[in-house]
Amino acid sequence: MSTLPKELLGDAYESSHAWELLCDLVDLDNRMAGQQGEVEGARLVRDAFEHHGLREATITEFDIPGWWRGPCSLTIEHDRTHTFDKGYQLVELPGTPSGEVRAEVVDVGHGLPEDFQAADLEGRVAMASSATPDDYGRWIHRTEKYHAAAKAGAVGFLFRNHIEGCLPPTGSIGDEDGPGPIPAVGVSKEVGDRLVRYCEGGAVEAELSVDCRNEPTQSRNIEAVVGPDTDEEVLFTAHVDAHDVGEGANDNGVGTVLVSEVGRLLSQMADQLETRVRLLVFGAEEVGLYGAYSWVDRHDHDRVKCIVNADGAGYSRNLAIYTHGFDPIGEAFREVSEERGVPIEIDDAIRPHSDHWPFVQEGIAGAQARSTSPESGRGWGHTHGDTLDKLDLRDLRELATALAAGIVKLAEADRGIDHASVEAIRDATIEQGYEEGMRNTGSWPFDDVE
Repeated sequence: MSTLPKELLGDAYESSHAWELLCDLVDLDNRMAGQQGEVEGARLVRDAFEHHGLREATITEFDIPGWWRGPCSLTIEHDRTHTFDKGYQLVELPGTPSGEVRAEVVDVGHGLPEDFQAADLEGRVAMASSATPDDYGRWIHRTEKYHAAAKAGAVGFLFRNHIEGCLPPTGSIGDEDGPGPIPAVGVSKEVGDRLVRYCEGGAVEAELSVDCRNEPTQSRNIEAVVGPDTDEEVLFTAHVDAHDVGEGANDNGVGTVLVSEVGRLLSQMADQLETRVRLLVFGAEEVGLYGAYSWVDRHDHDRVKCIVNADGAGYSRNLAIYTHGFDPIGEAFREVSEERGVPIEIDDAIRPHSDHWPFVQEGIAGAQARSTSPESGRGWGHTHGDTLDKLDLRDLRELATALAAGIVKLAEADRGIDHASVEAIRDATIEQGYEEGMRNTGSWPFDDVE
């Protein structure tokens, strides 16, 4: 069975199940990993799985280093004293330690590796933009900039948004087993531009104050299955946790409800599926991909035919699939694009920053499903502005049908999808320029590979 039945397409375009679940998720207000909202979000997803008739709906807990937000402020001495302590001006980056530092601010521009090499950051507060130049060749992740600053001797880190009106950006910078080495906050583009202007006029003294709580807690994965009891299974995944400063509507409420909706659609054609499909929603993605790593550690890799992970899929109704070089996944979605007459962008680039990565780094065939955006960066993602009003039910319907059609194709028994060697994934990651940044963040996974 290679296409969705027409009656199922009609059902999808009349359904509001995904939107209703998304409303319930955002109304929890805070789905930060390891906190009560994530617990309640996991229950909502499990209940949706059961309501849709999916089998073996379960919640599995695992340990994580938890983080709770407190107050923070930034005081600048420039002609007069300026204090920034409002939520629309700055927010702490999860995984930051508490602390107070007083030092000069140094602007390192985009925060490229060469920017840090050129700057004298010893005993100073480093400030870097959230942007990466379009022509740089790869995206520089926030954690890479943070750890590069710490290794250069900085005592504090300011992460300034490059998109106007989108408020200060958040995002985890913690280490695998707890907080990072130096206090860190995100600041809005408007505050960041002011600080850049001050730095251009000479030395700028700052006092950065961060108050937060770091202690162990638990997160959880939610999963269910549909289709025949085959030895292999296709995984369709997302993550339920979200940063606590917004509703997490786009990141990754959209991905979560797409997993639920695709499961609902597939449950109506379960007897036509040729391979079992596992609907899997991870916890604790935003703070270190803990849910995905926990699942990979506990399961037989050979039973995973492939994984498609939905993260960053709320920007538009046009789907983009990043295949990491696993061409059969891209070919399945090219067929969907041709058959349905809708654009689907296929890219073979490595993207080592979401829940597919713990699978891909082991050579398991995996892709990330996003939607295209004309804007640079996350937009409202990872800010107070990641709210329901930015989204459209019609986009969810378009994405759900395209993704469901792709999953059905990937579940075809005669569609072979070979895993790769870990050596091949390592080499592709190096070729695309990620080694330096991943080593800076302590996330390079290939040191034991021959």
